[in-house]
Amino acid sequence: MKRTFQPNNRKKSKKQGFLARMDTKIVARRRRKGRKVLAH
Repeated sequence: MKRTFQPNNRKKSKKQGFLARMDTKIVARRRRKGRKVLAH
């Protein structure tokens, strides 16, 4: 039986990587706040 989780780094970073978060307002808001770490 094949396992259900087949990790794919490119797909993951497209979905929840830093550049994906750049499109949302969250990173901009944190940058304005002056956060040291914007996305981990």
